[in-house]
Amino acid sequence: MVRVAIDAMGGDYAPTEIVGGALSALSYLEDLHLILVGKQNELEKTLEKKEYPQKRVVIHNADEVITCDDDPGLSIRNKKESSMVKALQLVRSGDADAALSAGNTGALMAGGLLFLGRMSGISRPALLTPMPSFSGKPVLFLDVGANMDARPEQLLQYAQMGRIYAQQILGYHEPRVALLNVGNEENKGNNQIKKAYSLFNDHLKGFHGNVEGTEVFFNGADVVICDGFVGNIFLKTSEGLSRAILSYFRQEIPGQIRYKLGALLLQPVFLKLREKVDTSGYGGAPLLGVNGLCIKCHGSSKARSIEQALIKQAHPFVKKRVTEQLQKALQELAGEIGEVQ
Repeated sequence: MVRVAIDAMGGDYAPTEIVGGALSALSYLEDLHLILVGKQNELEKTLEKKEYPQKRVVIHNADEVITCDDDPGLSIRNKKESSMVKALQLVRSGDADAALSAGNTGALMAGGLLFLGRMSGISRPALLTPMPSFSGKPVLFLDVGANMDARPEQLLQYAQMGRIYAQQILGYHEPRVALLNVGNEENKGNNQIKKAYSLFNDHLKGFHGNVEGTEVFFNGADVVICDGFVGNIFLKTSEGLSRAILSYFRQEIPGQIRYKLGALLLQPVFLKLREKVDTSGYGGAPLLGVNGLCIKCHGSSKARSIEQALIKQAHPFVKKRVTEQLQKALQELAGEIGEVQ
Protein backbone atom coordinates (compact mmCIF):
# COMPACT_ATOMS: atom_id res chain seq x y z
CA MET A 1 0.00 0.00 0.00
CA VAL A 2 1.25 3.47 -0.94
CA ARG A 3 -0.33 6.36 0.96
CA VAL A 4 0.03 9.86 -0.50
CA ALA A 5 -1.05 13.04 1.27
CA ILE A 6 -2.30 15.47 -1.37
CA ASP A 7 -2.27 19.22 -0.69
CA ALA A 8 -5.64 19.57 -2.41
CA MET A 9 -5.79 23.36 -1.95
CA GLY A 10 -2.40 24.23 -3.50
CA GLY A 11 -2.13 25.41 -7.10
CA ASP A 12 -3.95 27.62 -9.58
CA TYR A 13 -6.66 25.05 -10.29
CA ALA A 14 -7.20 23.63 -6.82
CA PRO A 15 -9.09 21.74 -5.67
CA THR A 16 -10.92 20.55 -8.83
CA GLU A 17 -7.93 19.65 -11.02
CA ILE A 18 -5.81 18.41 -8.11
CA VAL A 19 -8.52 16.05 -6.89
CA GLY A 20 -9.45 15.00 -10.42
CA GLY A 21 -5.89 13.99 -11.25
CA ALA A 22 -5.43 12.17 -7.95
CA LEU A 23 -8.63 10.17 -8.43
CA SER A 24 -7.63 9.30 -11.98
CA ALA A 25 -4.38 7.74 -10.71
CA LEU A 26 -6.38 5.34 -8.55
CA SER A 27 -7.63 3.49 -11.63
CA TYR A 28 -4.03 2.70 -12.62
CA LEU A 29 -2.64 1.78 -9.21
CA GLU A 30 -4.60 -0.71 -7.13
CA ASP A 31 -2.53 -0.21 -3.98
CA LEU A 32 -2.61 3.61 -4.06
CA HIS A 33 -4.44 5.31 -1.17
CA LEU A 34 -5.10 9.05 -1.10
CA ILE A 35 -5.34 11.45 1.80
CA LEU A 36 -6.91 14.62 0.42
CA VAL A 37 -5.83 17.46 2.71
CA GLY A 38 -7.85 20.66 2.62
CA LYS A 39 -11.11 22.37 3.49
CA GLN A 40 -13.52 19.54 4.11
CA ASN A 41 -16.67 21.18 2.77
CA GLU A 42 -14.94 22.14 -0.51
CA LEU A 43 -13.43 18.70 -0.95
CA GLU A 44 -16.75 16.98 -0.28
CA LYS A 45 -18.38 19.13 -2.97
CA THR A 46 -15.55 18.33 -5.38
CA LEU A 47 -16.01 14.61 -4.78
CA GLU A 48 -19.79 14.72 -5.30
CA LYS A 49 -21.00 12.64 -8.27
CA LYS A 50 -17.47 11.33 -8.94
CA GLU A 51 -16.97 7.61 -9.16
CA TYR A 52 -13.95 6.33 -7.26
CA PRO A 53 -13.03 3.57 -4.77
CA GLN A 54 -14.17 5.31 -1.59
CA LYS A 55 -12.25 2.95 0.68
CA ARG A 56 -9.02 4.30 -0.81
CA VAL A 57 -9.77 8.00 -0.34
CA VAL A 58 -10.05 9.94 2.91
CA ILE A 59 -10.35 13.65 3.65
CA HIS A 60 -8.08 15.26 6.22
CA ASN A 61 -9.46 18.67 7.15
CA ALA A 62 -7.24 21.77 6.97
CA ASP A 63 -8.82 25.18 7.37
CA GLU A 64 -5.97 27.33 6.02
CA VAL A 65 -4.25 27.68 2.65
CA ILE A 66 -0.71 28.88 1.88
CA THR A 67 -1.05 31.04 -1.22
CA CYS A 68 1.58 31.80 -3.86
CA ASP A 69 1.87 35.35 -2.45
CA ASP A 70 2.64 34.23 1.11
CA ASP A 71 6.14 34.53 2.49
CA PRO A 72 7.55 30.97 2.36
CA GLY A 73 9.34 30.91 5.71
CA LEU A 74 6.69 32.76 7.68
CA SER A 75 3.69 30.95 6.21
CA ILE A 76 5.05 27.45 6.82
CA ARG A 77 5.54 28.37 10.49
CA ASN A 78 2.47 30.53 11.06
CA LYS A 79 -0.19 28.72 9.04
CA LYS A 80 -0.15 25.54 11.09
CA GLU A 81 -3.65 24.59 9.95
CA SER A 82 -2.79 24.87 6.25
CA SER A 83 -3.22 21.98 3.82
CA MET A 84 0.48 22.01 2.94
CA VAL A 85 1.68 21.86 6.54
CA LYS A 86 -0.75 19.09 7.43
CA ALA A 87 0.23 17.03 4.39
CA LEU A 88 3.89 17.24 5.42
CA GLN A 89 3.03 16.41 9.02
CA LEU A 90 1.27 13.25 7.85
CA VAL A 91 4.54 12.11 6.26
CA ARG A 92 6.54 12.98 9.36
CA SER A 93 4.15 11.04 11.62
CA GLY A 94 4.26 7.99 9.35
CA ASP A 95 0.58 8.24 8.40
CA ALA A 96 1.54 8.95 4.77
CA ASP A 97 4.43 7.73 2.63
CA ALA A 98 4.65 10.88 0.50
CA ALA A 99 3.32 14.43 0.21
CA LEU A 100 2.40 16.13 -3.06
CA SER A 101 1.64 19.81 -3.61
CA ALA A 102 1.22 22.29 -6.45
CA GLY A 103 1.34 25.18 -3.97
CA ASN A 104 3.95 27.76 -2.98
CA THR A 105 7.35 26.34 -3.98
CA GLY A 106 9.40 28.17 -1.36
CA ALA A 107 7.00 27.15 1.40
CA LEU A 108 7.16 23.51 0.36
CA MET A 109 10.97 23.60 0.35
CA ALA A 110 11.01 25.21 3.79
CA GLY A 111 8.38 22.78 5.03
CA GLY A 112 10.23 19.77 3.70
CA LEU A 113 13.30 20.77 5.70
CA LEU A 114 11.35 21.84 8.80
CA PHE A 115 9.04 18.84 9.11
CA LEU A 116 10.98 16.04 7.44
CA GLY A 117 14.57 17.13 8.08
CA ARG A 118 17.72 16.61 6.03
CA MET A 119 19.17 13.21 5.34
CA SER A 120 22.42 12.43 7.07
CA GLY A 121 25.33 13.31 4.80
CA ILE A 122 23.61 16.08 2.85
CA SER A 123 23.74 19.82 3.44
CA ARG A 124 21.10 21.06 0.97
CA PRO A 125 18.22 19.22 -0.74
CA ALA A 126 17.67 19.53 -4.48
CA LEU A 127 14.62 19.63 -6.72
CA LEU A 128 14.78 17.07 -9.52
CA THR A 129 12.65 17.16 -12.64
CA PRO A 130 12.53 14.81 -15.64
CA MET A 131 12.59 16.86 -18.84
CA PRO A 132 11.41 15.59 -22.25
CA SER A 133 14.02 15.08 -24.94
CA PHE A 134 14.11 14.13 -28.62
CA SER A 135 15.98 10.91 -27.85
CA GLY A 136 12.76 9.30 -26.69
CA LYS A 137 13.70 9.15 -23.02
CA PRO A 138 13.66 11.89 -20.36
CA VAL A 139 16.67 13.76 -19.04
CA LEU A 140 16.91 14.31 -15.30
CA PHE A 141 17.74 17.86 -14.24
CA LEU A 142 18.78 18.92 -10.74
CA ASP A 143 18.79 21.27 -9.01
CA VAL A 144 15.92 23.27 -10.54
CA GLY A 145 15.30 25.71 -7.73
CA ALA A 146 15.82 24.47 -4.19
CA ASN A 147 19.34 25.84 -3.59
CA MET A 148 20.50 28.87 -5.58
CA ASP A 149 24.17 28.83 -4.56
CA ALA A 150 25.41 25.25 -4.46
CA ARG A 151 29.01 24.50 -3.60
CA PRO A 152 30.98 21.85 -5.56
CA GLU A 153 30.51 19.26 -2.80
CA GLN A 154 26.77 19.88 -2.85
CA LEU A 155 26.68 19.42 -6.62
CA LEU A 156 28.36 16.05 -6.09
CA GLN A 157 25.61 15.10 -3.64
CA TYR A 158 23.00 16.07 -6.24
CA ALA A 159 24.77 13.93 -8.81
CA GLN A 160 24.75 10.90 -6.53
CA MET A 161 21.04 11.31 -5.83
CA GLY A 162 20.23 11.91 -9.50
CA ARG A 163 22.14 8.79 -10.50
CA ILE A 164 20.18 6.59 -8.08
CA TYR A 165 16.87 8.14 -9.14
CA ALA A 166 17.70 7.46 -12.80
CA GLN A 167 18.46 3.83 -12.03
CA GLN A 168 15.47 3.12 -9.80
CA ILE A 169 12.69 5.23 -11.32
CA LEU A 170 13.67 5.43 -15.00
CA GLY A 171 15.45 2.08 -15.24
CA TYR A 172 18.76 3.46 -16.59
CA HIS A 173 21.34 0.75 -15.91
CA GLU A 174 24.41 2.99 -16.02
CA PRO A 175 23.17 6.61 -16.23
CA ARG A 176 25.54 9.17 -17.72
CA VAL A 177 25.88 12.09 -15.31
CA ALA A 178 27.14 15.44 -16.62
CA LEU A 179 27.74 18.96 -15.40
CA LEU A 180 25.90 21.72 -17.28
CA ASN A 181 28.59 24.04 -18.61
CA VAL A 182 29.45 26.55 -21.33
CA GLY A 183 31.65 24.00 -23.09
CA ASN A 184 32.61 20.33 -23.05
CA GLU A 185 36.28 20.84 -22.18
CA GLU A 186 37.46 20.10 -18.65
CA ASN A 187 38.90 23.60 -18.15
CA LYS A 188 35.69 25.45 -19.09
CA GLY A 189 33.34 27.20 -16.66
CA ASN A 190 33.58 29.20 -13.45
CA ASN A 191 35.52 28.16 -10.35
CA GLN A 192 32.51 26.34 -8.89
CA ILE A 193 32.14 24.10 -11.94
CA LYS A 194 35.88 23.47 -12.32
CA LYS A 195 36.12 22.30 -8.71
CA ALA A 196 32.98 20.21 -9.12
CA TYR A 197 34.43 18.58 -12.24
CA SER A 198 37.45 17.40 -10.24
CA LEU A 199 35.25 16.01 -7.45
CA PHE A 200 32.96 14.23 -9.92
CA ASN A 201 35.97 12.72 -11.66
CA ASP A 202 37.30 11.30 -8.41
CA HIS A 203 34.10 10.19 -6.65
CA LEU A 204 31.24 9.67 -9.12
CA LYS A 205 30.67 6.48 -11.06
CA GLY A 206 29.30 7.20 -14.53
CA PHE A 207 30.61 10.77 -14.74
CA HIS A 208 30.27 11.85 -18.38
CA GLY A 209 32.04 15.23 -18.18
CA ASN A 210 30.52 18.56 -19.16
CA VAL A 211 27.44 19.02 -21.33
CA GLU A 212 26.33 22.19 -23.12
CA GLY A 213 22.76 23.40 -23.14
CA THR A 214 22.45 22.62 -26.86
CA GLU A 215 23.13 18.92 -26.19
CA VAL A 216 20.68 18.38 -23.34
CA PHE A 217 17.68 17.50 -25.50
CA PHE A 218 19.68 15.35 -27.91
CA ASN A 219 20.96 12.56 -25.67
CA GLY A 220 23.96 14.48 -24.35
CA ALA A 221 23.50 12.96 -20.88
CA ASP A 222 20.96 11.11 -18.74
CA VAL A 223 21.39 13.27 -15.62
CA VAL A 224 22.37 16.95 -15.78
CA ILE A 225 23.69 18.73 -12.68
CA CYS A 226 23.71 22.47 -11.94
CA ASP A 227 22.84 24.85 -9.12
CA GLY A 228 19.23 25.88 -8.55
CA PHE A 229 19.67 29.34 -10.07
CA VAL A 230 20.88 28.04 -13.42
CA GLY A 231 18.55 25.03 -13.35
CA ASN A 232 15.41 27.04 -12.70
CA ILE A 233 16.19 29.45 -15.52
CA PHE A 234 16.95 26.57 -17.91
CA LEU A 235 13.72 24.78 -16.95
CA LYS A 236 11.46 27.81 -17.37
CA THR A 237 13.15 28.93 -20.58
CA SER A 238 12.66 25.44 -22.04
CA GLU A 239 9.01 25.33 -20.97
CA GLY A 240 8.40 28.80 -22.37
CA LEU A 241 10.02 27.94 -25.70
CA SER A 242 8.00 24.74 -26.14
CA ARG A 243 4.76 26.58 -25.38
CA ALA A 244 5.70 29.39 -27.78
CA ILE A 245 6.38 26.94 -30.62
CA LEU A 246 3.09 25.11 -30.15
CA SER A 247 1.21 28.40 -29.79
CA TYR A 248 2.76 29.69 -33.01
CA PHE A 249 1.53 26.64 -34.93
CA ARG A 250 -1.97 27.03 -33.48
CA GLN A 251 -2.10 30.69 -34.55
CA GLU A 252 -0.57 30.36 -38.01
CA ILE A 253 -2.06 27.14 -39.36
CA PRO A 254 -5.76 28.22 -39.34
CA GLY A 255 -4.86 31.41 -41.25
CA GLN A 256 -4.36 29.90 -44.72
CA ILE A 257 -5.88 27.00 -46.63
CA ARG A 258 -2.50 25.62 -47.73
CA TYR A 259 -1.31 25.58 -44.11
CA LYS A 260 -4.43 23.65 -43.10
CA LEU A 261 -3.89 21.09 -45.84
CA GLY A 262 -0.22 20.73 -44.90
CA ALA A 263 -1.12 20.40 -41.22
CA LEU A 264 -3.57 17.64 -42.08
CA LEU A 265 -0.82 15.66 -43.77
CA LEU A 266 1.66 16.40 -40.98
CA GLN A 267 -0.76 15.78 -38.11
CA PRO A 268 1.05 12.62 -36.90
CA VAL A 269 4.31 14.59 -36.76
CA PHE A 270 2.71 17.46 -34.83
CA LEU A 271 1.20 15.01 -32.34
CA LYS A 272 4.60 13.40 -31.77
CA LEU A 273 6.18 16.83 -31.33
CA ARG A 274 3.57 17.82 -28.76
CA GLU A 275 4.16 14.57 -26.90
CA LYS A 276 7.93 15.10 -26.85
CA VAL A 277 7.77 18.65 -25.48
CA ASP A 278 4.86 18.07 -23.09
CA THR A 279 6.19 18.92 -19.62
CA SER A 280 3.19 17.35 -17.86
CA GLY A 281 4.39 13.84 -18.71
CA TYR A 282 6.09 13.34 -15.34
CA GLY A 283 4.00 15.76 -13.36
CA GLY A 284 6.33 17.14 -10.73
CA ALA A 285 9.72 17.49 -9.09
CA PRO A 286 10.68 15.43 -6.02
CA LEU A 287 12.67 17.20 -3.32
CA LEU A 288 15.65 14.89 -2.86
CA GLY A 289 17.70 14.92 0.32
CA VAL A 290 14.94 15.09 2.94
CA ASN A 291 13.76 12.23 5.16
CA GLY A 292 10.68 11.32 3.20
CA LEU A 293 9.19 11.94 -0.20
CA CYS A 294 7.94 15.42 -1.04
CA ILE A 295 6.85 16.18 -4.63
CA LYS A 296 6.41 19.69 -6.00
CA CYS A 297 4.04 20.02 -8.94
CA HIS A 298 3.85 23.13 -11.12
CA GLY A 299 1.50 25.82 -9.82
CA SER A 300 -0.50 25.64 -13.06
CA SER A 301 -0.78 21.84 -12.91
CA LYS A 302 -3.98 20.31 -14.19
CA ALA A 303 -5.35 16.82 -13.67
CA ARG A 304 -2.94 15.00 -16.00
CA SER A 305 0.13 16.40 -14.27
CA ILE A 306 -1.13 15.31 -10.86
CA GLU A 307 -2.05 11.88 -12.19
CA GLN A 308 1.38 11.39 -13.79
CA ALA A 309 3.23 12.61 -10.69
CA LEU A 310 1.49 9.91 -8.67
CA ILE A 311 1.92 7.15 -11.27
CA LYS A 312 5.46 7.83 -12.45
CA GLN A 313 7.07 9.33 -9.36
CA ALA A 314 5.36 8.94 -5.99
CA HIS A 315 4.28 5.32 -6.37
CA PRO A 316 7.54 3.78 -7.71
CA PHE A 317 9.64 5.95 -5.37
CA VAL A 318 7.86 4.52 -2.33
CA LYS A 319 7.61 0.95 -3.61
CA LYS A 320 11.33 0.76 -4.43
CA ARG A 321 12.37 2.40 -1.16
CA VAL A 322 14.41 5.01 -2.98
CA THR A 323 14.72 7.20 0.13
CA GLU A 324 16.65 4.42 1.87
CA GLN A 325 18.93 3.96 -1.14
CA LEU A 326 19.63 7.69 -1.31
CA GLN A 327 20.47 7.76 2.39
CA LYS A 328 22.92 4.86 2.06
CA ALA A 329 24.67 6.42 -0.94
CA LEU A 330 24.99 9.81 0.74
CA GLN A 331 26.47 8.30 3.89
CA GLU A 332 29.04 6.46 1.80
CA LEU A 333 29.87 9.66 -0.06
CA ALA A 334 30.23 11.59 3.20
CA GLY A 335 32.68 8.93 4.36
CA GLU A 336 34.81 9.63 1.30
CA ILE A 337 34.82 13.43 1.19
CA GLY A 338 33.48 14.43 4.62
CA GLU A 339 30.12 15.99 5.43
CA VAL A 340 29.45 19.37 3.90
CA GLN A 341 27.87 21.98 6.12
